Amino acid sequence: MTSFATHRERFIAGTYSPRDLLETYLERIDARESEVRAFAALDAPAARRAADASAARYRQGAPLSAIDGMPVALKDIIETADFPTGFGSPIFAGRHGRRDSAAAYGLRRAGAVIIGKAVTTEFADAFPGPTRNPHDLTRTPGGSSSGSAAAVAAGMVPVALGSQVGGSILRPASFCGVVGFKPTFGALNRGGISDQFSQNCLGTLSANLADGWAVCHAIAAMVGGDPGFAPFTGGPVPAPARRPDALVVLETAGWAVADPAAIAAFEVFLARVSAAGIRLLNRRTSARVELLEAAQAEAGPVSQAINNWEKLWPLAELDHRRGDQISPKLHGEIAAGRSMTAEAYRILLHRRDEMRALLIALADEADACITLAAPGPAPLGIASTGNAIFNLPASALRTPAVSLPLLAVDGMPLGVQLIGYPQRDRELSGIAAFVADQAAG
Repeated sequence: MTSFATHRERFIAGTYSPRDLLETYLERIDARESEVRAFAALDAPAARRAADASAARYRQGAPLSAIDGMPVALKDIIETADFPTGFGSPIFAGRHGRRDSAAAYGLRRAGAVIIGKAVTTEFADAFPGPTRNPHDLTRTPGGSSSGSAAAVAAGMVPVALGSQVGGSILRPASFCGVVGFKPTFGALNRGGISDQFSQNCLGTLSANLADGWAVCHAIAAMVGGDPGFAPFTGGPVPAPARRPDALVVLETAGWAVADPAAIAAFEVFLARVSAAGIRLLNRRTSARVELLEAAQAEAGPVSQAINNWEKLWPLAELDHRRGDQISPKLHGEIAAGRSMTAEAYRILLHRRDEMRALLIALADEADACITLAAPGPAPLGIASTGNAIFNLPASALRTPAVSLPLLAVDGMPLGVQLIGYPQRDRELSGIAAFVADQAAG
């Protein structure tokens, strides 16, 4: 897939324009949106006006940034002044917030062309929307960034913003065969999105890592990270490929439920990684890895309990007033949060911090961790978004992680997940490039 940087060179040379590029994506939307159903809202006329404004800036030799003219979709929990933001819930269907979130504001300041809002699950939780997997319409695209992943996989946009509390970037990236990137927690400003969960992180789904990376850089340059957190510092482009000395092979709690064919494909891939001169550590060869594996085995229940407590507002308030329009699953999670105590929440936060400390302790032993991005290919049906069990460690650890579309099982894509260390996003990108080369070579 051609990177946006290549198109931009043509913009600068005057042989191609942002409007030309936009029209190719709009044609793809016309061809596939009726079956994929990736978008909650679209505005082609407004996108054309934004693309024309971008084209004028290039003619004047004054583009706003390296993503000026890039078409982008936003997950429908991210507020925009011009589109409705429905949060995947009938409670807010057609709701206009009349303001831009930090991310949307940053993208506009950088000259990006916002095409529309991508479908999400109910309040970015588990109850699915109507989106289907572009590779097989009988399968889920994953969640909760379902529309974002599907839109990229269907060729409707080069990049879409998503968010992840549990597995909402990495899992749909794996199911849809695109690149999912979750930066270090707090690196991108979450102002103006519907949830402020303490694991929630903005990130990207893209056709290639370079385009998603450029979007992260532009947002951070324009609006920074979350208040009190260092903004994304990975640079405007990913690092060149760099062979790591050692990688930790994390089995995680997901190993017990993974598709045998997925494990087999991953082990074949690991053999290629090892043949490239990379030392592979696991729980049987490293005591510190065993400690991390034992601790993060609880990442799922710990994360779920933390998230349940953090639903006390605004979701519990909505449940109190509009409970008949909230799914039974979410209603149950809200009830579980109400039954918790503040002391129980404090203990959970401490356990999560302990997991993170055990990961950081591995930094002098290994360059990053590697595992599957999902238990297998996208499941059949769209009544469920699939299992996030392989993604919960990276979410609980609040570290940078990337899902790369390097494997296939039963003719469907399957991602390889790399988990890095906090604030070392750029280093992770170089490792990701090297690992991807092993799949290609």
